[in-house]
Amino acid sequence: MGIPQKSTRTKTRRRLRDLDQISADLRSPKHLAQHKSLKAPEDLPGLGQYYCVECAKWFESEHSQITHLKGSTHKRRVKALKDEPYTQKEAEAAIGLRTDNGPRQAAKDNTQNMEVEMEDSGLLEEAT
Repeated sequence: MGIPQKSTRTKTRRRLRDLDQISADLRSPKHLAQHKSLKAPEDLPGLGQYYCVECAKWFESEHSQITHLKGSTHKRRVKALKDEPYTQKEAEAAIGLRTDNGPRQAAKDNTQNMEVEMEDSGLLEEAT
């Protein structure tokens, strides 16, 4: 058995919320309150008083939160949140799954028209 990688543990420990979850927080205060209520205030830095909604991050003091708000990581996150999050339909279209049944439906109608034309011409009756 190998020794677990420290980098893997720290990456998963630092995992923040995804952009679609944060945009839901910004749109709905109920969603944000539900997320904040999952953790006890005693366990959070600064007893849960200082929270950056855009980055989904807790801070120890007001000073550290203010310096974070001036920083480039926060500004990058705010810029990313200005774009509308991707929908499930867009994600499926990106990998090639489509819900558009247009061409298949047109081909089906075309075959039905061919059968009607063949019946009208009498070709189907002669073959039987």
